[in-house]
Amino acid sequence: MRWHSRVPALAWLAVVAIAIAVSCAYAQVPQAALQHRALLVRTAHASWGMDAPVAVFAAQVHQESAWRADAVSHVGAQGLAQFMPATTKWIAGLHPDLASQQPFNPAWSFRALVTYDRWLYDRAPVRYSPHDRMWVALRSYNGGLGHWQQEAASTGLAQPSRAQVDAACGKARRAAVHCKENLGYPHRILVVIQPRYLQWGPGL
Repeated sequence: MRWHSRVPALAWLAVVAIAIAVSCAYAQVPQAALQHRALLVRTAHASWGMDAPVAVFAAQVHQESAWRADAVSHVGAQGLAQFMPATTKWIAGLHPDLASQQPFNPAWSFRALVTYDRWLYDRAPVRYSPHDRMWVALRSYNGGLGHWQQEAASTGLAQPSRAQVDAACGKARRAAVHCKENLGYPHRILVVIQPRYLQWGPGL
């Protein structure tokens, strides 16, 4: 077979391989997620604009509750966004739509999640890339913004990089035993789960 006659076949195989990979990734999206897709997308756009990182939010809900609106963790976190009661009460003051404090209501949970992520993202260093700012926001969602800020201060650097702050995990108030979970949280959302939801909208 001549080389030029093989090129179309190789190109076709590449297209098929990509299609299969996309199909497999999409197949990993739980059926329960599909019923919430439109609501999450609308909520993300309302809070973040049309370029909202929808894929990140979808991956975060996947990680937090596996799309179960009635989910309750062993420590008492509730709903799709897994808010603790104290956080639910606190965030109710950030937006009128959250005043009802309904963590088991999907509309409330999505509004709370994207609102809290925005609040945390805005407090990440603006010199960081959007990806790194979201990484900080997710670490803070999981383990507290105060812990992250103390670890940044513990580096002794005026402008520590995201990696330098990550390396300082457990060197301030946060117990080192919690670092594996806290550092794994943004990695799982941004690297492992997010690709499954890129058909829903932009990612980071």
